Amino acid sequence: MRGFLMLAMLVLTISVIARAVDETPPFKIETKRTDDRVEVKSEKDRLVFDVRSPFGISSATIERTTEQWPEKVLIRLQLKGLENFNVSTEKLKLEASVSSQNGDARLWKDGKEDMLLDSKSPYWMKIRIMDSDGKPTKALPLKAGYIEMQLPKKLFELNPKSIALNWIDFYRN
Repeated sequence: MRGFLMLAMLVLTISVIARAVDETPPFKIETKRTDDRVEVKSEKDRLVFDVRSPFGISSATIERTTEQWPEKVLIRLQLKGLENFNVSTEKLKLEASVSSQNGDARLWKDGKEDMLLDSKSPYWMKIRIMDSDGKPTKALPLKAGYIEMQLPKKLFELNPKSIALNWIDFYRN
């Protein structure tokens, strides 16, 4: 009987370990500050990284543990405004800012702020300012809304192992 119980415990342990291996999260996320949070959400046909940063200046590294990145990746920043944002891989860096005056977004590549990207560029990111009801707005500072951007497919063309995010909220605490 004792041998049977030991065998049953061993099988149960192996089963739990196998299940844990199968449930490896598809992303490993590290943030600069302990109070930053990056939640991974699947919405319709896209994957959303929902970033909360109480201090307003920080960074995160998102590493995939799967073979490929999803087809559509969105970053949702729960900030009041966006003085600067950048997303980078080993080969590429995209930067953006949103005007505190009129809510207009600017986007550039590889530190060349004098060469703005437009919607025809393969590196274009549509940046939307959303209010607390999820409706588009230009009103800043945001009270409970977010700034959302769909990352361009071109960013993932070489299937980077990770992406780095950096942000500065111009209404930071």
